[in-house]
Amino acid sequence: MKIRLFLFLFLTIIVRIGNSFPLTVITHQDFDRATYYKVLKNGGLAEADRELSDLEGLRSPGKEAFRGALLMKKAGLLHKAKDKLDQFKKGRIDLETVIHLDSQNTEYRFLRLIIQEHAPKITKYHDQLKEDSEYVRQHYKELPGVVQRVVRDYSKTSAVLHAADFEF
Repeated sequence: MKIRLFLFLFLTIIVRIGNSFPLTVITHQDFDRATYYKVLKNGGLAEADRELSDLEGLRSPGKEAFRGALLMKKAGLLHKAKDKLDQFKKGRIDLETVIHLDSQNTEYRFLRLIIQEHAPKITKYHDQLKEDSEYVRQHYKELPGVVQRVVRDYSKTSAVLHAADFEF
């Protein structure tokens, strides 16, 4: 009986200690942002599905933001209107939930900006476009180098971000 109690307490403590480490530090080392953004920019249905399955393997509280943006991108690649709308709604819920929990994360706001700028008007998903563009401009330097390059490249074709904003 004492051994069972000891094992239970020991395992409980180990699990709590393991869960106290920030998962994003461990996980984002394995996450290939360059590939992700390449797929988000001009990937097809197969590439999007492959990237989504790779995201499922991540253990990160923010992976839903990446999955949500990719689901909304994938919605534009589908053929049936109902499938498009369902996929877009799923992605929107994922992305908005993560942003609601971590509204200070510049990369998540950049993902939302990309999707909002290209979302069809029928989705009514353009409300935070100006707010997000300002936030990305102000906090650009906090982004990882790979994402900074993506922002600079994206700003060359964006209507709300301009390349001159990121040339220092």
